[in-house]
Amino acid sequence: MTRSCRGDTQAFEALYRRYGGKVFGIAWRLTLDQGQAEDLTQDAFVRIWQQLPGFRFESSLATWIYRVATNVVLGKLRTSPGVGGKLSVVQEEPEELADTHSGHDVGQLMDIERQLRALPERARMVLVMHDLAGMTHEEIGASLDIAPGTSKAQLFRARRLYRELESARGESAHSGALSQNGVEG
Repeated sequence: MTRSCRGDTQAFEALYRRYGGKVFGIAWRLTLDQGQAEDLTQDAFVRIWQQLPGFRFESSLATWIYRVATNVVLGKLRTSPGVGGKLSVVQEEPEELADTHSGHDVGQLMDIERQLRALPERARMVLVMHDLAGMTHEEIGASLDIAPGTSKAQLFRARRLYRELESARGESAHSGALSQNGVEG
């Protein structure tokens, strides 16, 4: 870790291998676009490389990486209308994302992703930022320019809507897979 902070490219490559899949997963869940998520993953790691010397060890490295990545994605969403909107065609989960969930049934994970796609955009974003990227409501509020209380309400709404979608599909067995993947029920 400290080697990465000092600019060691081999150490940074190891960092990328360790966290790249999760960063891609966050980008994909926020944008719902595989190509955009791939580009944003690269952009996020460029930003991480640039900011790594200033990492202050006040949080875990993983949490910091996910926050940087989330901010890169949100910055792109703010400047590119239409990115992150609802898809009119249901896409299958990208292979790269499936690879990040070793040990879980890929069919279950694809169902989870479909249900996440069905959530309203703001609720989905708050859910991903809180439950997957580990951001606090204050950080989410600052990133999305909303009050922390609004973030809490959106998270509550997202979880409620997710459970309703889950019940409507009769897939209560997936709630365990959801919580195992960082989305609490």
